[in-house]
Amino acid sequence: MIRLLALLTGLALLTACTAPTPEDPLQDLGAFRLGHNIVVAPKMQKGPVSRDATADEWIEVLTGAVSDRFGRYDGDQLYHFGMSVEGFMLAPPGIPVVYNPKSVLIVNLTVWDDAAGKKLNDKVKQISVFETPSGGSVLVGSGYERTKEEQMQGLARNAVDEIEDWLVEMQKENGWFAPRPDMAPGKATGDPAGPVAPPQAAG
Repeated sequence: MIRLLALLTGLALLTACTAPTPEDPLQDLGAFRLGHNIVVAPKMQKGPVSRDATADEWIEVLTGAVSDRFGRYDGDQLYHFGMSVEGFMLAPPGIPVVYNPKSVLIVNLTVWDDAAGKKLNDKVKQISVFETPSGGSVLVGSGYERTKEEQMQGLARNAVDEIEDWLVEMQKENGWFAPRPDMAPGKATGDPAGPVAPPQAAG
């Protein structure tokens, strides 16, 4: 817990890049199609001076962001996401300019291959993202300009963007999502449960 809180505090002082949107052009993920989209938050930690946010709120916003982006991929092979919220910090209003924290989100991700009935990554992938600053929030912190809901949505979209980049990297390096000859077109359009049960979210 102490290590995670220290990481949140350190990340909160850094900056971020341009916020992605769900409508951005899709990258190449081969035969990928999203099946189960599981998000949990049993061990979630809140960073210092953060606004409050419940596990249910994070589950809702992350599930929606993943669905909005990865639901656009229409490949013929199902892959499931198991994700856990590890920690967050939502910059509050009222922080002096000398201490200008950025909102932070840390999640763990496991990807499951439905047809193979196994994980693609045996070791969870940890994603750490910051919110994207607006013009004013660069100087005074986003707590002055954004609601909690806006901060959470921005962090969720940035997390999805990082996940997509990592999946593209894994496809290039390890052949993830390569089309299989035995996977007939349209086979993945049925029940996403396939031959395996819903995956356990990454812990």
